[in-house]
Amino acid sequence: MTRTYTPGSLVTARGREWVVLPESEPDLLVLRPLGGSDDGISAVFPSFEEVRDAQFAPPSPADLGAQRAAGLLRSALRIGFRSGAGPFRSLAGIAVEPRAYQLVPLLMALRQQTVRMLISDDVGIGKTVEAGLIAKELLTQGEARGLAVLCSPALAEQWQEELRTKFGIDAELVLASTVSRLERGLDFGQSLFDRYPHVIISTDFIKSTRHRDDFVRHCPDLVIVDEAHTCVAADDTVSTQNQLRYELLRRIAEDTQRHLLLVTATPHSGKESGFRNLLGLVRPELADVDLETDRGRRLLARHFVQRKRADVRQYLTKESGLADDSLTEKTVFPSDRESKDEKYKLSPAYRALLDDAIAYASERVRAAGEEGQREARIAWWSAIALLRSLVSSPRAAAQTLSTRSATAVAASAEEADRLAAPLTRDSADSDALEGLDAAPGAETEGAGARLADLAERAAALEGPDEDLKLAALVRHLKALLKDGYHPIVFCRYIPTAEYVAEHLAKKLGSKTVVKAVTGSLSPQQRLGRIEELAALAGDDPAARRVLVTTDCLSEGVNLQHHFDAVVHYDLAWNPTRHDQREGRVDRYGQKRDKVRVITLYGIDNGIDGKVLEVLIAKHRQIRKDLGISVSVPDEASSGVTDAIVEWLLLRGRQPEQEGLFGVEDLKTVDERAAELESRWVSAAERETASRSRFAQRAIHPEEVAREVAAVRDALGRADEVTGFVRHALEAFEAHVVEADDGTGDFTAEVSGVPAGLRDALAPVAGADAVESGRPVPFRATAAVARGEAALVRTDPVVGAVAAHVLNTALDAKVPGRRPARRCGVVSTAAVTAPTTLLLLRYRFHLTLPSRQGTRRMVAEDARLLAYEGSAKNPRWLPEDEALALLTAQAAESTDDYFQERTMSRTLGQLGAVQDHMDAYGDRLAEELHESHRRVRRASDEIVQGLKVTAQQPADILGVYVYLPPITADGEAA
Repeated sequence: MTRTYTPGSLVTARGREWVVLPESEPDLLVLRPLGGSDDGISAVFPSFEEVRDAQFAPPSPADLGAQRAAGLLRSALRIGFRSGAGPFRSLAGIAVEPRAYQLVPLLMALRQQTVRMLISDDVGIGKTVEAGLIAKELLTQGEARGLAVLCSPALAEQWQEELRTKFGIDAELVLASTVSRLERGLDFGQSLFDRYPHVIISTDFIKSTRHRDDFVRHCPDLVIVDEAHTCVAADDTVSTQNQLRYELLRRIAEDTQRHLLLVTATPHSGKESGFRNLLGLVRPELADVDLETDRGRRLLARHFVQRKRADVRQYLTKESGLADDSLTEKTVFPSDRESKDEKYKLSPAYRALLDDAIAYASERVRAAGEEGQREARIAWWSAIALLRSLVSSPRAAAQTLSTRSATAVAASAEEADRLAAPLTRDSADSDALEGLDAAPGAETEGAGARLADLAERAAALEGPDEDLKLAALVRHLKALLKDGYHPIVFCRYIPTAEYVAEHLAKKLGSKTVVKAVTGSLSPQQRLGRIEELAALAGDDPAARRVLVTTDCLSEGVNLQHHFDAVVHYDLAWNPTRHDQREGRVDRYGQKRDKVRVITLYGIDNGIDGKVLEVLIAKHRQIRKDLGISVSVPDEASSGVTDAIVEWLLLRGRQPEQEGLFGVEDLKTVDERAAELESRWVSAAERETASRSRFAQRAIHPEEVAREVAAVRDALGRADEVTGFVRHALEAFEAHVVEADDGTGDFTAEVSGVPAGLRDALAPVAGADAVESGRPVPFRATAAVARGEAALVRTDPVVGAVAAHVLNTALDAKVPGRRPARRCGVVSTAAVTAPTTLLLLRYRFHLTLPSRQGTRRMVAEDARLLAYEGSAKNPRWLPEDEALALLTAQAAESTDDYFQERTMSRTLGQLGAVQDHMDAYGDRLAEELHESHRRVRRASDEIVQGLKVTAQQPADILGVYVYLPPITADGEAA
């Protein structure tokens, strides 16, 4: 008969010891190596392989270590926990260390039986991590079986990477380019969404009727919607695409048992109705409830979190109501954006080309206006395409002039608007940036010869001699590079980006690496090109990186590790796009205190100056005044740019003549600008008021502080990790060099460490760095670039060091240096009487009811117990005094024989303190039970069914004896 093993018990199989995991069945054991990580998890069939009970071996009195042995072993053990104690079941097993403020949405979510959240923290604060934390915890607890992330196709692969590497969630990409392959592997009648429990889906792909209905029928019970503001219908003027997305989300939200996380930095987008529609998806009552009342605000506070950087820059402080600053967490964001507007002037030849192009466009518009509305709209959009391309670059202009207009096939004026608007305007509500950086066409019926001549003239103007905009860019980039910056140059069109990159590569010197990334590359290729650029620049302090790109990288992609300045080569016609561009580098993890921003504008092209004055500058001022960005109302913004183009094309006409849009009065640019400003200021005032009224108050900082303290007590604090890594590497004879900037950073050259540690480090730190002797940078921040290690417990490099320290401590036969040992005798002035320190590993069995049935889980905790005197009559020390022994300094060396004899005697007496160790374990189980009740108090079913028991006896990992030094007369000091 097959023996049944309880989760958490120890077994011996395949020549080593393992811990039985809760996923085990009577005929199949799922095992994790004792002291190992989740990477070593294996399945064993007891019917075919020998499995027997194992007892954790006691320490050997002959295996003695130095004064740091206990501290190194404790830290290595805690870093290696993948199911630690504390109130959250998933935090120990993820590969990201959340900031304290990022726990707020998680705490809010755990107080809801069905999680419905609108997460609207500002750009760069970490909304993806916050959503990922909630998803991982719900999946781990069994409150959700599957996950779907709805996002833009350009961000799908980044979401996949974030979920896989940070949260251990493997999700399939469901995109137009992958769905055929995925469907080929389905069984007859099987849905794609039943086959793959975790999926990342292109919102635009799944909103179509054919795929939408299947998705809604088989939708996972947890859905995350990225850039959710693009999925609501604010009013009758929104696009058909928005309406389709909204209909999809409305049907998803109809299932009241489905968890739904909406993520967006701009929940209002200047429209109260859009905000209300978002809230209605979260909870129908919120669509209509009076948010001016206390009841309305309390209801909203349960589901809505929105914070700006100033709210989290310093968190858990006395100013926020805590007793002291012991848990204060400082999150480093750039303090400011140093913006400069730099002008340029057209060369005479370029000026002549622009004048001729405007004259041509004006003639076409006037003539088409007499032919009908369809023809007028086609001519209008062709004129805008021509003007924007000419202002962008000669190459973009030449391509536009020789390409047929997309509107030429339109059957009506409305269809012309629908086809052309996405290509020529920069709507804040558009999430479909794919394909919008292609240069638009301007060619229409019967204009071939004249446009061909203009295209030939445009092509002849390439290069900084005639293109003075390019010459200005080269000048300003050289200044940025001289000051040590690595800039991103944003262009509107693919031909412009390629043209600019081509000329910059010739002008910026051999030490500067220039690459272009545009929508002509797939999202995966774009990320690969960026990493290639970083690798080519290398670690040479004199090397510089310049990335030339389009708005295909203006959303969602994190570029702060490689770049620290932004140049707007082309002005966007919606300032929100500028904010998105700058947000790629101005975010958490940026090492520069100030990010530089340069905006190029032409003083004589008739467009840039007014766009800068009315749109860009106003947006900056609102952001400076409020500390946040407020989206410009799209239709009002379009009114301004339309007026500018009308003025350019029709300045020879009389004001009383009919405008292009059939309005009776042709409003001036200034009139429309005033109208825009009025609406924008109104939106900004509403945003300010809502930020104040709806500030995050559902979770008080004291509640966050309590859970942060619980997590850090169970898993370790930042200073513990930093000290452990540095001391462990030094003990393994790595060459460690401290940074002289006071940051706590250091580098370690690890080519000389033992072979076992080199083997462990190679996959995570890079084989080249390990073998060649290139120093590995360790940073005191969780946000690091590729090739750097973060001094947090979840970093793979830190984990590799900890695993090697633990393995060498538990196995005395491992060759090479063993800095952590399970025993030690230390003579130190830190004690006045013989003191014994015990390092214990407790395991707890949790019974956690969930929607999917009862979950049985195992949690681990490492604790220190210390007593003075003998084990038969101990005086137990407070926890802080036990912890202080880890830093006790040895006063003198002690005889090896004396150490071994002392340790043998101490180990032989430990049976006398077993009852105390068991009682302490029971107390820890009660504390763990209470912490789970505390964070889940709104979920009565889970709270009532929760059980936590300690597995006895605890594993004795280490025993260390501290003796007062002997004085000259032979007495203890």
